[in-house]
Amino acid sequence: MSEEQPTTTAPPAPEAVAVPTSTTPAPQAEPEKPAAQAPAQAQETSEFLSDEPTTPLQELWATAKAHEHPEIWGVTLADPATHIPSQIVLQKYLNANDGDVVKAKDQLTKTLDWRKKTQPLDLIKQTFSKEKFGGLGYVTIHSAEGDETNNAREIFTWNVYGNVKSIDVTFGDLDEFINWRVALMEQAVQELSLPTATTPITSDPDADPYKMFQVHDYKGVSFLRQAPQVKAASTETIRVFATAYPELLKEKFFVNVPSLMGFMYGFIKLFVAARTIKKFHPMSNGANLAKEDFGGSKVPLGQMLPAEYGGKGADLKAQGTEPLVE
Repeated sequence: MSEEQPTTTAPPAPEAVAVPTSTTPAPQAEPEKPAAQAPAQAQETSEFLSDEPTTPLQELWATAKAHEHPEIWGVTLADPATHIPSQIVLQKYLNANDGDVVKAKDQLTKTLDWRKKTQPLDLIKQTFSKEKFGGLGYVTIHSAEGDETNNAREIFTWNVYGNVKSIDVTFGDLDEFINWRVALMEQAVQELSLPTATTPITSDPDADPYKMFQVHDYKGVSFLRQAPQVKAASTETIRVFATAYPELLKEKFFVNVPSLMGFMYGFIKLFVAARTIKKFHPMSNGANLAKEDFGGSKVPLGQMLPAEYGGKGADLKAQGTEPLVE
């Protein structure tokens, strides 16, 4: 903006002076022509106004564009009007907040802050301690024969806490546990292929194909109920995932559930929307998992899941992948 010009005061009108009378008519002044710059100024104003966000997605894009970190879930964010992967990511933040733009922008900003600090894509390449995390988490992919589209392809993340050998070893370092857990999640998100997606999503969360299933197996872990390290890890995991991974969950199954679920649900309800809570399914017998409907999935999951979960597939170690451990 240019500096303001100094204000000037018009000089006083001169005193009247007698003028000789003349019979010659005074020349008529030509009418003023419109300013030549007016059309250009109007055009500039119009172009300026066209750059203002006009839709909720554009408002979120303006927020993302102003941030130092440009990426979410492997997608380098761009204008959602022309970049479908960005449209999907930003629409998920709107859907997670029931279309409330202010809340969506706040969550988006917190996610970008967190991703800038944590660099989760680098965690996928990191090698973790096999003693601490080996056999605790897997990703499996199941497809209908001959169909690799998102509508006929299911992704599962598995957390097998029954394989925890030592609470102090696995949960003793909270930051390390969270990094391992994030690496598992990012590994699964990569299977959604969001950076190359070609089909946008709508404001209907139930019509969104870019989601996954999660299974938490608590077989034999009732001893975790009073462990403060586990409570701390659960609280922080739920907080991070509720903020940084919205609208990626189809359904979550808690299988072989012991008594620890009482405090677990208490923590979950503090951070997760009521609509998300409805996607959670506790099961006392993990062998019944394959009998679930899985939201009417087109994939014959009952045949593909591991035998210990009621299916006819290989065990998790054989058919799944886990974060790098050694």
